[in-house]
Amino acid sequence: MTTESPRWYKSSYSDNGGTCVEVAANIPGVVPVRDSKAPHGPRLVFPASSWSSFVDDVKTGNLSTP
Repeated sequence: MTTESPRWYKSSYSDNGGTCVEVAANIPGVVPVRDSKAPHGPRLVFPASSWSSFVDDVKTGNLSTP
């Protein structure tokens, strides 16, 4: 368990008026995610390997949509 505080950042592609998510990549083994409009609200925490797979799928367009 780490006692380090998350260092939040938004993608450089997120220049759309603030409707984005922020992630913290400085916590070993996990990636916390939050809504940039509600920084003190709930957070989701994903295993780092799952987050990496998700990002890869977004980049390659491998996500299915309903």
